[in-house]
Amino acid sequence: MSLDEVLNHPVAQWMAGEAPANDIVVGTRVRLARNLEGIPFPGVATQEQMLGVVAQVRRAVEPLSSQAGAPDRGAGSLGFYSMDELSPLVKELLVERHLISPQHGKSGAGHALALRDDERVSIMVNEEDHLRIQVLLPGMQPEEAWRLADRVDDALDGRLQFAFSDRMGYLTAWPTNVGTGLRASLMLHLPALSATEQVRQLVGAVAQLGLTVRGLYGEGSEASGNLFQLSNQVSLGRSEEEITTHLANVGRQVIQQERQAREHLLSHRRVELEDGIYRSLGIVTHARSLSTKEALRLLSDVRLGIDLGLISGIPATILQELVVRIRPAHLQRLVGRELAPPERDVQRATLIRERFRVQR
Repeated sequence: MSLDEVLNHPVAQWMAGEAPANDIVVGTRVRLARNLEGIPFPGVATQEQMLGVVAQVRRAVEPLSSQAGAPDRGAGSLGFYSMDELSPLVKELLVERHLISPQHGKSGAGHALALRDDERVSIMVNEEDHLRIQVLLPGMQPEEAWRLADRVDDALDGRLQFAFSDRMGYLTAWPTNVGTGLRASLMLHLPALSATEQVRQLVGAVAQLGLTVRGLYGEGSEASGNLFQLSNQVSLGRSEEEITTHLANVGRQVIQQERQAREHLLSHRRVELEDGIYRSLGIVTHARSLSTKEALRLLSDVRLGIDLGLISGIPATILQELVVRIRPAHLQRLVGRELAPPERDVQRATLIRERFRVQR
């Protein structure tokens, strides 16, 4: 399957399907940082060295590019793409679908991407580390995501010599990744905790447990649409199983707190809750111009209304689809041309109205 065919899917495929706690947990991401022995990290490597890394990884990935050689058989093949061969629009599409980081989306020659057809496995080459192996799964599945990432890692470890210290573990560009090289994250929709102003308290509480809360696109990003990312902070001194189990345990506590906050809103602030949800539904079904930030906020309210049973006739999958499709690069791909911000706002509102009209 070509990259163009992969990106033609209206919703990121890793978000599709039923999954545990997916009314609150949008998805799970596991990322492994790996570097090649004897080669400087990308931040200080020469262009020639980075091109050499790309060539090595390409050769290592080739046997995994057929279903027969894949670590997760039957799930599709891995395509390999040099970043300098991808258009700015395609790079931004990949960022919006969480398949590459914003930093990698700005890269060119000496950088690459390996991507599986179902979007659940991707490998960034020469981002902050030589390899960033990433697995994305819907709902709360940290243990399952880790097992798949481990299989990919094992398949590559037999073909590449990773930088490893018996004392410290895997060597990485950032000290916080040294050890297992594992960063595990849950992408969470927390509208009730936001409405009851408990997010700041949550951030402080999870920090004491060795976790951090960020916006959906990682460090420095804004938590638009009440979407947050819960991740481990360090990997040194803990096994992969300990990291994923700890994340799952804390994740379950956050889910419970969000459910309790939703019940509190229903029991004590129902009129205010319903008024906000139905106002948002009215706006998204009639508005002629919407910014990304406003649209995400309104769609968050509508999704909450669906999850609480206050809105019927609209599948939650439509909201999952729109969270991706209303972003700038996806809108421009939809219409087939570059759009100025005001044009994007009009197109965004039109898309949302049309998708809701089909379902009602």
